[in-house]
Amino acid sequence: MNLELSPEAVEYGRTAREALAGGDTEQVLERLGAWELMPDEPEAAAALCRAVGYSAAGEDGTDYAVAERLAPGDGAIALTLGCWTLLGMADRALDLTREHVTVREQFGQPLSKFQGVQFQLTDAEVQRAGLEVLAAYALWSETLADAIALRVAALEAADVVFRVAHQLHGALGFCDEAPLSWLSRRSQPLRRRPWGLSDTRARLARETGRAGLTGLFDLETVLPGENTGR
Repeated sequence: MNLELSPEAVEYGRTAREALAGGDTEQVLERLGAWELMPDEPEAAAALCRAVGYSAAGEDGTDYAVAERLAPGDGAIALTLGCWTLLGMADRALDLTREHVTVREQFGQPLSKFQGVQFQLTDAEVQRAGLEVLAAYALWSETLADAIALRVAALEAADVVFRVAHQLHGALGFCDEAPLSWLSRRSQPLRRRPWGLSDTRARLARETGRAGLTGLFDLETVLPGENTGR
C-alpha cells in the first residue's frame, strides 16, 4: 500500500495549480491534456482535481464538473476525485487563514500569536491532513465502500476547516472581495452533490452492511452512533 502520489503525478498537480492560477480554465485543462487522463492515470487525475479545488477555477459548479467529467457517475473513482477537489479547497482555505492571522493584529500583536487561534488552526490542520491520507488510501483501494467513507470524512473535514477559516477571518471572510468568501461559496456544490453528509452516511451503512470497513477507515468513526455491524 502506497499512500503517496507518484513524483510524476505530484509534478503534474503542481504545474496544473500554477497554470490554473492565471489562465482560462478550459484552455488550461485542454493544454494539460486533462480529458485524456482517465482511467489509466488516476493519480494524475487526483492531483489535477486537487489543483482545481485549490484555485477554485471557473464559474460556480465548474470545480465539481471537472471531477465529474474525468469520471462520470457515482462510482468509486468519481466519488474519490470529488473528495480530492475538496481537499484542494481545504488546502487553500487554510493557506488563506494562516496568511490572514499572520498579517492582522490585535492588541499590538499578530493574531497568530494568540493561543486560541493556534488551537483552532491545529484542529483544522488535523482534519485536513487526515483527509489527505484517507484520500490517498481510497485512491489506492478503489472500492466503493472506501470512496463513500472518504466522502463522509471529506464533508466533515470541510465543515471544520471552513468553520475555523470563517471564525478567524471574522466578518471579512463573508465579504465578496475576500478570497475565502468565494472559495467557500464554490465549495457548496461539491459538499451537496451527489449527497450531503446524512445521505452519504446512510449510503455507507447500506454499502457496508454488517461487514463494516477494513483498512484505514473505521466504521464507528465515520458513522458515529450508527454502528451497523460491531
